[in-house]
Amino acid sequence: MAITLMNPGGLPAIDVYRQVSIASGSKLVFVAGQVAWDAEGATVGGGDLAAQVEQCYLNIGTALAAAGGSFDDVAKLTVYVVDWTPDKMPLLLEGISRAAGKLGAAPVPPATLLGVAALDVPDHLVEIEATAVLD
Repeated sequence: MAITLMNPGGLPAIDVYRQVSIASGSKLVFVAGQVAWDAEGATVGGGDLAAQVEQCYLNIGTALAAAGGSFDDVAKLTVYVVDWTPDKMPLLLEGISRAAGKLGAAPVPPATLLGVAALDVPDHLVEIEATAVLD
């Protein structure tokens, strides 16, 4: 496996992601920010943050599979949430959990969460980009 995830001593052990990702592979995969579009370009989960997070993760899974990888190869995620407030965390985690069940993976690489004013389409509540490393 090209990615080793860890929470080193001296840093807080976060349940929903790991603090460090060590990449030893040779093929980098950069997945553009994914929004809650289905294969036809229709928005999934209008007004439902958990459903949109789930769709973003599934889209990333599709992109990684096309590159010969999976969520096990993700070294870093960046998550952009419109009008982020901490009370939205349960919905974010629900969407991740549902996607993890469908993907058969525990998507816990290091992640950065950013609150933003808006995304490219007003119906989109979240956008997630990924960097992966494959052998």
